[in-house]
Amino acid sequence: MIYISSFYFNILSKFRKFYLNSKFYDRKISKIFDTDFIYKPSPHLLSSLIKYQKKRFKIEDYFLDEIWSNSRIKKKDFKNLNSFYWFFNLDLKSSNTKIHSVIENWIHHNHKFNSKSWEFDLTAKRIIAWLSCHNLSFDGGSIHYKNKFNMMIKKQTNHLINEINKSKSIDDKLIGCASIILVGLSYKDEKNYLTFGLDILKKISKSSLDNEGFPKSRNIKQLTFYLKYFILIREWFKESQISIPEYIDENIFHLGQGYNFTWQNTNYDLLFNGNNISNNKDFDNYLKRLGYKFKNENLDFGGYFILKNKKICLIMDAGNPPMSKYTKDYQAGSLSFEIIINQKKLITNCGYYNKDNIKLNEISKSSASQNTLVIDDHSSCKFQKTRNINLLQKGLKILKRQVIFEKNYWKIVGSHDGYLKKYNSIHEREIEFYPDSMIFIGSDKIIKKKDNHNFKFDIRFHLEPSVKLMKTQDNKSILIELDDQGWKFTCESFDINIDNGLYFGNKNSYTENQNIFISGISNNQIEDIKWKLKKIQ
Repeated sequence: MIYISSFYFNILSKFRKFYLNSKFYDRKISKIFDTDFIYKPSPHLLSSLIKYQKKRFKIEDYFLDEIWSNSRIKKKDFKNLNSFYWFFNLDLKSSNTKIHSVIENWIHHNHKFNSKSWEFDLTAKRIIAWLSCHNLSFDGGSIHYKNKFNMMIKKQTNHLINEINKSKSIDDKLIGCASIILVGLSYKDEKNYLTFGLDILKKISKSSLDNEGFPKSRNIKQLTFYLKYFILIREWFKESQISIPEYIDENIFHLGQGYNFTWQNTNYDLLFNGNNISNNKDFDNYLKRLGYKFKNENLDFGGYFILKNKKICLIMDAGNPPMSKYTKDYQAGSLSFEIIINQKKLITNCGYYNKDNIKLNEISKSSASQNTLVIDDHSSCKFQKTRNINLLQKGLKILKRQVIFEKNYWKIVGSHDGYLKKYNSIHEREIEFYPDSMIFIGSDKIIKKKDNHNFKFDIRFHLEPSVKLMKTQDNKSILIELDDQGWKFTCESFDINIDNGLYFGNKNSYTENQNIFISGISNNQIEDIKWKLKKIQ
């Protein structure tokens, strides 16, 4: 059956490739209306998405005459060039004539669909860049040039409309929606683009956001990504003086609550379920500049617990896994936690690897890369590789969730059944914190539902690469040096050791780090592994 399915998939792929490169398809997407470019969006509205360089460059500093026909260019450089997002780092004194010639040269080489330069997200970004940088890309051009420019914008937009429902990536769909909506706002008689884009945007928000307005993927990075694009679209509507659809404001409200909870609440990137270190302080300034304020005083949101005071922040993942189709970036870190001390990570998950290395992706998704319990070297969730993507095959169910938050006493309790089927066991975790004495007391229980054989377990506590560790002479404690702070980790009943691992906190890269790990054999019906983390100076 698998072979038959694969055969038909290959046939359809070949037919689709033939169709997209055909004259018939080119004629189809070339059907446009002669309309005026009436709304010209402000370039600064893209500042939440663009990484600006400190130095602005003039177009004359680049050698771009033959760049579009260069077949040896690296994939990353190719994508950067063809997105035209580098326009935002050009000096406004750059020659419009030169810029127009660069765009015309691109059109000359790419006026028909090709799979590389017309890749879905590239095409969407290119449309946004060309329209948003109109003072460079459009203004001052001849009538002939402007007609060619407008024609190419709409031709690419028609392609996006044709392909958007076929796109596998929700993130790409959102970028595509944004570009289609912008074209609908920018051209006088193209409100059909606007209607289409808004309909798809509504479908995306309904299908990919939960009842709280949190991404169903439970990916914090995706939440921020969604918020950026919804605000961008709203600002385009506001600037073009067209009434803002109500559901856009509603989504911004809910996404903003999630953003306040996961970022503004901690001012630190939480490494759960696909997130990396990105530092959103520039985005915070962007929000402040545009007058956006969000508030969320919940202790529990999006499946995460966050307890904090002025010095300490404790975060735990106590949410159920998403449906399989939303698990591209999901990590098997149920009941994992992080601790932030004075804006420094004391305990951290290892982060996420999302580059073209399936093995490193598997490692970063495993329970062993999160601060949680592992039985017999098996993750609490099972993933299956599908077309080079690790999607959830078998998840788990959260059985218990409890939180107490008082001035002098914090407590989080959670349990899950991820090991029930294979090992007839429940993992229950309890973490208490005493702010006055700066002590964390943890308990990880393995609760066996049936008499079964003994098995090995490990509990790992990962640290950022800069954190230093030292084992004490009695082999019962680990000393942790965090800047000028000292902490002591102890476990009296089981072996405790220091191990090397991989840290994926920085996007698409890895480095070695260290982790504290407790290991042992579960012999009892209820195995209670107690540990303590105490500040010593």
